[in-house]
Amino acid sequence: MRTKIQLMAALTALLLGAVACSQQGASTGAAPSNGGSPQRGGQVIVLKDNSFDGSWPTGLDPATNTTGGANIAQMAAIYGGLFQLTANDDGSGAKVVPHQAESFQMADGGRTLKIKIRSGITFSDGTPFNAEAVRFNIQRSMDSTCTCRPIWQLAENGISTEGSDTVVLRFAVPTAAAVNNFPIANVNWIASPTALKQAGPDKFRVTPVGAGPFKVVSNRLSSELVLQRNPTYFKQGLPYLDRLTFKSIGGDQAAYQALLAGQADAFEGMTTTPLLDQASKSDRLTVTVQPPTSPYVIQLNTQIAPFNNEKARQAIYHATDFNAIARGVFKNKFPVSQTFTAPGGLFHHPAGVPGYRGYNLAEAKRLVQEVGGITVTLGTLGDYVARQVNIALQTQWRQAGINVKIEDYQLNRLVQTFNGGKWQAMLQTAGAWDPAAGVGVAFRFASTSPFTGVKDDRLDEMLNRAGAVVDPAARDRLYAEAGKYISDKAYAPFGLAFAPANLAVRGVHGPGLTTKIPPLVVNSGILWDQVWREQ
Repeated sequence: MRTKIQLMAALTALLLGAVACSQQGASTGAAPSNGGSPQRGGQVIVLKDNSFDGSWPTGLDPATNTTGGANIAQMAAIYGGLFQLTANDDGSGAKVVPHQAESFQMADGGRTLKIKIRSGITFSDGTPFNAEAVRFNIQRSMDSTCTCRPIWQLAENGISTEGSDTVVLRFAVPTAAAVNNFPIANVNWIASPTALKQAGPDKFRVTPVGAGPFKVVSNRLSSELVLQRNPTYFKQGLPYLDRLTFKSIGGDQAAYQALLAGQADAFEGMTTTPLLDQASKSDRLTVTVQPPTSPYVIQLNTQIAPFNNEKARQAIYHATDFNAIARGVFKNKFPVSQTFTAPGGLFHHPAGVPGYRGYNLAEAKRLVQEVGGITVTLGTLGDYVARQVNIALQTQWRQAGINVKIEDYQLNRLVQTFNGGKWQAMLQTAGAWDPAAGVGVAFRFASTSPFTGVKDDRLDEMLNRAGAVVDPAARDRLYAEAGKYISDKAYAPFGLAFAPANLAVRGVHGPGLTTKIPPLVVNSGILWDQVWREQ
């Protein structure tokens, strides 16, 4: 997920907040102005944390990028996307809207999705962006093993075209939330089939060709990606910038100092709350904290000891006091959730989950003794918030008699560890703006996901039903039932819901950068074609 993760990377983890923010994700510092009318020209250098979204070791081909869920910014800048998540400037009214798609139609009770492609679009190599190109890309992405591939059950020959402008997806089961899945999935990013064929997959992953607002100038994997304006971009007058550069950097402190030194213009996804406190007081920076969508979860691997024993899982619930962590470590900056939703996303209920096991040190001690002791390694991605939470959890669990070792992971190693299946406990994030999308609840709890610690057919059925229903009220009820079931089975305690903070130097503006858009995974979906700087 911020424990950050890719899509995995889920993945993923997500979510941060600033010291001066409210629980709903307010902006900090002086209120960002729009700087007047957007101006064209100039360049922006965006810093990315090398432990998460600043890492793209397998390149930026949608079908082979193993960290695609973390690299949404780079992918969106190059490819644009069939759909986008947009919101009002304050983060309200978030919705998925067609972008390179012109419209869509869901039919057959959620079993058929027809996507009409906007006319007049070409890839930056001049070749046509049509239904066949989209069909080819969706099929290729669905056939991949990338973690940001949608977990859809397609019918036989489930991807087809109608004429030159319509792609048809047919699902084996109702999949009503399919459109909401696009902005976070590799099927959203359409590559030029011609360029792919001419370059071959190895070269294409380094210098990909899309139809987005920018073209690749150079790409040093997991180091620096230099882009320039795409002169054939389908939106007249956009993008505003002449040049957009993404640079990998070693964490929040280094990024903060680089911004102050004038070496960069923006940093997406800061988690270090003391630095955010400083940044919020600076007259040189705009700090925007996004609405939280994904709470932290302590994933417990129920397939191996000790958490194949339900009483050991119950002990973890009773030994964990996220309310104390929220108060003592983060000064109540972040709300605490008892399920996989958060205030900035869909289907959230602040009242919590009935019957949720709360902190009870005496009961935790009793359960630890009953199961003969618990020794556990608790891992996470190595950002500030995640480390602070894990240190606090280690202290709390040790008070209950649990022997705890904590371990930090880089994103690639984290993915490998999940795939190996031998991990015991992981602090990650679970959920998304729509729980059925991307690094949503199924990413952490469905039996088919490589990033789950749970194999439960009944829970699978509950999550599948919730993602299939068209009626939002019915989906809400089903997700509430799934949240209670996870709680009743003691599968994974939930915790802080935080959202990423974006920093920009004064004079740089853009939707999702200096305004609020709920995070799709970890970071918000910045609309790069509308980012601009005062000249």
